[in-house]
Amino acid sequence: MTTIIGIGIENRKETAINVQNVLTEYGCEIKTRLGLNDYKEIECSYKGIILVDVPNREQALKLEEKLKEMENVTIKEMEF
Repeated sequence: MTTIIGIGIENRKETAINVQNVLTEYGCEIKTRLGLNDYKEIECSYKGIILVDVPNREQALKLEEKLKEMENVTIKEMEF
């Protein structure tokens, strides 16, 4: 079984750095990572979405808990 965690980020310029630090901390547990954001030619987008595939359920839950503590971050989960 694997867990896909959807990470919604608002106020991306400020929030993304903190999210990146947590994802780096759990980097060895993440099998796949995909980042999506609204493209704007002139400025950086305000929102973004990151999808991460975490095969170890226990580690996925720990990662989610750390991310849920952050402001401007929303978590959604899928299990396969």
